[in-house]
Amino acid sequence: KTQIMHNHSLWMMPNIYPLRAVNNTKCRLVISPRGTLSEYALNRSKWLKKAVWSLGQGGCLKKAACLHATAKAEFCEIRQKGLKAPVAIIPNGIDIPKGQKQSMPDNSRKKLLFFGRIHPIKGIDMLLNAWAYVEKFYPDWELYIVGPDNGGYLSQMQALAKDLDVKRVVFPGPVYGEEKSPTYFSADIYVLPTYSENFGMTVAEALAHGVPAIVTKGAPWSGLETNNCGWWIDIGKEPLAEALRQAMSKTDNELSEMGENGKNWMKKDFSWERVGEMMHKTYLWLLGGGTPPDWVRLDG
Repeated sequence: KTQIMHNHSLWMMPNIYPLRAVNNTKCRLVISPRGTLSEYALNRSKWLKKAVWSLGQGGCLKKAACLHATAKAEFCEIRQKGLKAPVAIIPNGIDIPKGQKQSMPDNSRKKLLFFGRIHPIKGIDMLLNAWAYVEKFYPDWELYIVGPDNGGYLSQMQALAKDLDVKRVVFPGPVYGEEKSPTYFSADIYVLPTYSENFGMTVAEALAHGVPAIVTKGAPWSGLETNNCGWWIDIGKEPLAEALRQAMSKTDNELSEMGENGKNWMKKDFSWERVGEMMHKTYLWLLGGGTPPDWVRLDG
Protein backbone atom coordinates (compact mmCIF):
# COMPACT_ATOMS: atom_id res chain seq x y z
CA LYS A 1 0.00 0.00 0.00
CA THR A 2 1.35 3.43 -0.95
CA GLN A 3 1.83 5.70 2.05
CA ILE A 4 3.08 9.17 2.98
CA MET A 5 6.03 9.97 5.23
CA HIS A 6 6.23 13.65 6.22
CA ASN A 7 9.47 14.95 7.75
CA HIS A 8 9.93 18.39 9.35
CA SER A 9 13.07 20.57 9.43
CA LEU A 10 16.63 19.80 8.29
CA TRP A 11 20.27 19.40 9.39
CA MET A 12 19.95 16.60 11.93
CA MET A 13 20.31 12.88 11.33
CA PRO A 14 16.57 12.22 11.98
CA ASN A 15 15.97 14.45 8.95
CA ILE A 16 18.11 12.14 6.80
CA TYR A 17 16.87 8.73 7.97
CA PRO A 18 13.44 9.04 6.25
CA LEU A 19 15.04 8.68 2.83
CA ARG A 20 16.54 5.36 3.87
CA ALA A 21 13.15 4.29 5.19
CA VAL A 22 11.31 4.99 1.93
CA ASN A 23 13.97 3.64 -0.45
CA ASN A 24 12.69 0.71 -2.54
CA THR A 25 9.14 1.26 -1.29
CA LYS A 26 6.07 3.02 -2.69
CA CYS A 27 6.05 5.42 0.24
CA ARG A 28 6.05 9.10 -0.81
CA LEU A 29 8.37 11.41 1.14
CA VAL A 30 7.24 14.97 1.95
CA ILE A 31 9.68 17.41 3.58
CA SER A 32 8.91 20.71 5.33
CA PRO A 33 12.20 22.66 5.68
CA ARG A 34 10.63 25.04 8.23
CA GLY A 35 12.86 27.98 7.36
CA THR A 36 16.12 26.03 7.46
CA LEU A 37 16.97 26.90 3.85
CA SER A 38 16.92 30.69 4.38
CA GLU A 39 20.16 32.57 3.80
CA TYR A 40 20.29 33.51 7.48
CA ALA A 41 19.85 29.91 8.60
CA LEU A 42 22.36 28.54 6.08
CA ASN A 43 25.03 30.98 7.27
CA ARG A 44 24.76 29.78 10.87
CA SER A 45 27.08 26.77 11.47
CA LYS A 46 27.76 27.01 7.73
CA TRP A 47 30.47 24.36 7.47
CA LEU A 48 28.59 21.87 9.62
CA LYS A 49 25.57 22.20 7.35
CA LYS A 50 27.71 21.65 4.27
CA ALA A 51 28.95 18.43 5.85
CA VAL A 52 25.42 17.29 6.73
CA TRP A 53 24.31 18.11 3.16
CA SER A 54 27.03 15.81 1.84
CA LEU A 55 26.15 13.09 4.35
CA GLY A 56 22.66 12.77 2.95
CA GLN A 57 20.57 15.87 3.57
CA GLY A 58 21.01 17.02 -0.03
CA GLY A 59 20.06 13.64 -1.43
CA CYS A 60 17.04 13.47 0.84
CA LEU A 61 15.73 16.81 -0.43
CA LYS A 62 16.45 15.98 -4.07
CA LYS A 63 14.56 12.68 -3.89
CA ALA A 64 11.52 13.95 -1.99
CA ALA A 65 8.20 13.51 -3.78
CA CYS A 66 7.08 16.94 -2.56
CA LEU A 67 8.42 19.82 -0.50
CA HIS A 68 6.25 21.98 1.73
CA ALA A 69 6.72 25.76 2.07
CA THR A 70 4.71 27.90 4.45
CA ALA A 71 4.90 30.96 2.17
CA LYS A 72 6.01 32.06 -1.30
CA ALA A 73 9.28 33.40 0.12
CA GLU A 74 10.17 29.92 1.37
CA PHE A 75 9.24 28.46 -2.03
CA CYS A 76 11.82 30.83 -3.56
CA GLU A 77 14.45 29.68 -1.06
CA ILE A 78 13.77 26.07 -2.03
CA ARG A 79 14.18 26.81 -5.74
CA GLN A 80 17.35 28.84 -5.10
CA LYS A 81 18.92 25.65 -3.74
CA GLY A 82 18.28 23.98 -7.10
CA LEU A 83 15.58 21.65 -5.75
CA LYS A 84 13.15 20.58 -8.50
CA ALA A 85 10.46 18.68 -6.59
CA PRO A 86 6.88 19.98 -6.50
CA VAL A 87 6.34 22.49 -3.70
CA ALA A 88 3.06 22.79 -1.80
CA ILE A 89 2.69 26.33 -0.42
CA ILE A 90 0.52 25.83 2.65
CA PRO A 91 0.62 28.18 5.67
CA ASN A 92 0.81 27.04 9.27
CA GLY A 93 -2.55 26.64 10.95
CA ILE A 94 -3.74 28.95 13.70
CA ASP A 95 -6.22 28.56 16.53
CA ILE A 96 -8.85 31.31 16.47
CA PRO A 97 -9.44 32.42 20.09
CA LYS A 98 -12.97 32.64 21.41
CA GLY A 99 -12.42 35.64 23.68
CA GLN A 100 -12.05 39.29 22.76
CA LYS A 101 -10.04 42.33 23.74
CA GLN A 102 -11.25 44.00 26.93
CA SER A 103 -11.65 47.76 27.25
CA MET A 104 -8.81 49.32 29.24
CA PRO A 105 -9.15 52.20 31.73
CA ASP A 106 -8.82 55.61 30.09
CA ASN A 107 -5.71 56.44 32.11
CA SER A 108 -3.84 53.23 31.20
CA ARG A 109 -1.03 53.24 28.66
CA LYS A 110 -1.40 51.53 25.32
CA LYS A 111 0.79 48.51 24.69
CA LEU A 112 3.22 47.76 21.88
CA LEU A 113 4.00 44.05 22.14
CA PHE A 114 6.90 41.90 21.00
CA PHE A 115 6.24 38.23 21.81
CA GLY A 116 8.83 35.56 21.03
CA ARG A 117 12.27 34.19 21.84
CA ILE A 118 14.77 36.77 23.05
CA HIS A 119 17.20 35.84 20.28
CA PRO A 120 19.43 37.84 17.88
CA ILE A 121 17.40 36.77 14.82
CA LYS A 122 14.28 38.50 16.16
CA GLY A 123 15.63 42.05 15.75
CA ILE A 124 15.04 43.20 19.32
CA ASP A 125 18.15 45.40 19.06
CA MET A 126 16.53 47.12 16.08
CA LEU A 127 13.28 47.50 18.00
CA LEU A 128 14.95 49.10 21.03
CA ASN A 129 16.83 51.55 18.85
CA ALA A 130 13.63 52.52 17.01
CA TRP A 131 11.73 52.78 20.29
CA ALA A 132 14.42 55.05 21.76
CA TYR A 133 13.76 57.42 18.88
CA VAL A 134 9.94 57.50 19.01
CA GLU A 135 8.93 56.92 22.63
CA LYS A 136 9.22 60.59 23.66
CA PHE A 137 6.56 61.51 21.09
CA TYR A 138 4.06 58.93 22.44
CA PRO A 139 3.98 59.18 26.27
CA ASP A 140 0.77 57.14 26.42
CA TRP A 141 2.47 54.05 24.95
CA GLU A 142 4.80 51.45 26.47
CA LEU A 143 6.81 48.59 24.96
CA TYR A 144 6.55 45.04 26.30
CA ILE A 145 9.22 42.53 25.21
CA VAL A 146 7.78 39.17 26.25
CA GLY A 147 9.53 35.84 25.82
CA PRO A 148 12.13 33.37 27.09
CA ASP A 149 15.83 34.16 27.17
CA ASN A 150 17.93 32.43 24.52
CA GLY A 151 21.55 31.90 25.47
CA GLY A 152 21.88 34.98 27.66
CA TYR A 153 20.69 37.44 24.99
CA LEU A 154 18.06 38.88 27.35
CA SER A 155 20.73 40.49 29.55
CA GLN A 156 22.33 42.03 26.45
CA MET A 157 19.01 43.58 25.44
CA GLN A 158 18.35 44.85 28.96
CA ALA A 159 21.80 46.45 28.90
CA LEU A 160 21.06 47.98 25.50
CA ALA A 161 17.78 49.44 26.81
CA LYS A 162 19.71 51.00 29.69
CA ASP A 163 22.39 52.38 27.37
CA LEU A 164 19.71 53.89 25.11
CA ASP A 165 18.02 55.37 28.20
CA VAL A 166 14.57 54.19 27.14
CA LYS A 167 11.98 54.86 29.83
CA ARG A 168 8.96 52.73 29.06
CA VAL A 169 10.15 49.22 28.18
CA VAL A 170 9.29 46.11 30.19
CA PHE A 171 10.85 42.63 30.03
CA PRO A 172 8.28 40.49 31.93
CA GLY A 173 9.75 37.11 30.94
CA PRO A 174 8.19 34.14 29.13
CA VAL A 175 4.48 33.38 28.84
CA TYR A 176 3.13 29.93 27.98
CA GLY A 177 -0.10 28.03 27.42
CA GLU A 178 -3.33 29.64 28.51
CA GLU A 179 -1.56 32.87 29.48
CA LYS A 180 -0.71 33.64 25.86
CA SER A 181 -4.20 34.80 24.90
CA PRO A 182 -4.50 37.44 27.66
CA THR A 183 -1.07 38.73 26.62
CA TYR A 184 -2.18 39.19 23.01
CA PHE A 185 -5.56 40.63 24.00
CA SER A 186 -3.81 43.21 26.19
CA ALA A 187 -1.83 44.56 23.21
CA ASP A 188 -2.81 47.39 20.89
CA ILE A 189 -0.11 46.72 18.27
CA TYR A 190 2.14 43.70 17.73
CA VAL A 191 5.67 44.06 16.34
CA LEU A 192 8.08 41.47 14.90
CA PRO A 193 11.26 43.16 13.55
CA THR A 194 12.84 39.86 12.53
CA TYR A 195 15.90 39.46 10.34
CA SER A 196 14.72 36.07 9.03
CA GLU A 197 11.56 34.02 9.53
CA ASN A 198 10.02 31.36 7.30
CA PHE A 199 6.53 32.06 8.68
CA GLY A 200 6.23 33.82 12.04
CA MET A 201 3.57 32.05 14.10
CA THR A 202 3.35 34.93 16.57
CA VAL A 203 2.20 37.23 13.76
CA ALA A 204 -0.68 34.88 12.95
CA GLU A 205 -1.51 34.53 16.65
CA ALA A 206 -1.57 38.29 17.15
CA LEU A 207 -3.80 38.81 14.11
CA ALA A 208 -6.12 36.02 15.28
CA HIS A 209 -6.53 37.99 18.53
CA GLY A 210 -7.49 41.10 16.59
CA VAL A 211 -4.16 42.91 17.02
CA PRO A 212 -2.70 44.76 13.99
CA ALA A 213 0.95 43.96 13.35
CA ILE A 214 4.18 45.59 12.20
CA VAL A 215 6.49 43.01 10.57
CA THR A 216 9.75 43.39 8.69
CA LYS A 217 10.33 41.80 5.29
CA GLY A 218 12.46 39.18 7.01
CA ALA A 219 9.11 37.36 7.35
CA PRO A 220 6.60 36.61 4.54
CA TRP A 221 3.71 38.83 5.61
CA SER A 222 2.92 41.03 2.59
CA GLY A 223 -0.75 40.23 3.27
CA LEU A 224 -0.67 42.66 6.19
CA GLU A 225 -0.96 45.48 3.71
CA THR A 226 -3.28 43.86 1.17
CA ASN A 227 -5.66 42.97 4.01
CA ASN A 228 -5.26 46.36 5.73
CA CYS A 229 -4.29 44.87 9.06
CA GLY A 230 -0.72 46.06 9.51
CA TRP A 231 2.59 47.20 8.07
CA TRP A 232 5.15 45.11 6.13
CA ILE A 233 8.39 47.09 6.14
CA ASP A 234 12.03 47.00 5.13
CA ILE A 235 14.51 45.75 7.74
CA GLY A 236 16.16 48.62 9.62
CA LYS A 237 15.80 51.10 12.46
CA GLU A 238 14.51 53.94 10.27
CA PRO A 239 11.70 52.00 8.49
CA LEU A 240 10.68 50.52 11.84
CA ALA A 241 10.61 53.90 13.58
CA GLU A 242 8.47 55.31 10.76
CA ALA A 243 6.04 52.37 10.96
CA LEU A 244 5.80 52.80 14.74
CA ARG A 245 4.98 56.49 14.28
CA GLN A 246 2.28 55.68 11.77
CA ALA A 247 0.78 52.91 13.90
CA MET A 248 0.82 54.73 17.22
CA SER A 249 -0.74 57.81 15.60
CA LYS A 250 -3.83 55.78 14.68
CA THR A 251 -7.01 56.25 16.68
CA ASP A 252 -8.38 53.43 18.81
CA ASN A 253 -11.16 52.90 16.28
CA GLU A 254 -8.72 52.71 13.38
CA LEU A 255 -6.55 50.14 15.18
CA SER A 256 -9.64 48.16 16.13
CA GLU A 257 -10.82 48.08 12.52
CA MET A 258 -7.40 46.90 11.34
CA GLY A 259 -7.42 44.23 14.05
CA GLU A 260 -10.81 42.98 12.90
CA ASN A 261 -9.52 42.80 9.33
CA GLY A 262 -6.62 40.65 10.49
CA LYS A 263 -8.85 38.32 12.48
CA ASN A 264 -11.15 37.79 9.49
CA TRP A 265 -8.12 37.04 7.31
CA MET A 266 -6.88 34.42 9.77
CA LYS A 267 -10.31 32.76 9.87
CA LYS A 268 -10.49 32.61 6.07
CA ASP A 269 -7.01 31.42 5.13
CA PHE A 270 -5.21 30.15 8.24
CA SER A 271 -7.76 28.16 10.22
CA TRP A 272 -6.84 24.55 10.97
CA GLU A 273 -9.82 23.41 8.91
CA ARG A 274 -8.49 25.20 5.83
CA VAL A 275 -4.86 24.16 6.33
CA GLY A 276 -5.87 20.54 7.04
CA GLU A 277 -7.96 20.45 3.87
CA MET A 278 -5.05 21.75 1.79
CA MET A 279 -2.58 19.23 3.19
CA HIS A 280 -5.05 16.37 2.81
CA LYS A 281 -5.67 17.20 -0.86
CA THR A 282 -1.91 17.41 -1.40
CA TYR A 283 -1.45 13.92 0.06
CA LEU A 284 -4.29 12.55 -2.11
CA TRP A 285 -2.65 14.02 -5.21
CA LEU A 286 0.72 12.48 -4.29
CA LEU A 287 -0.93 9.10 -3.85
CA GLY A 288 -3.29 9.19 -6.81
CA GLY A 289 -1.77 11.54 -9.36
CA GLY A 290 -3.80 13.73 -11.69
CA THR A 291 -3.97 17.52 -11.68
CA PRO A 292 -2.13 19.03 -8.70
CA PRO A 293 -3.99 21.35 -6.32
CA ASP A 294 -3.75 25.07 -7.04
CA TRP A 295 -1.24 25.63 -4.23
CA VAL A 296 1.28 23.09 -5.56
CA ARG A 297 4.02 24.69 -7.64
CA LEU A 298 5.69 22.58 -10.33
CA ASP A 299 7.54 25.49 -11.93
CA GLY A 300 10.95 26.93 -11.06
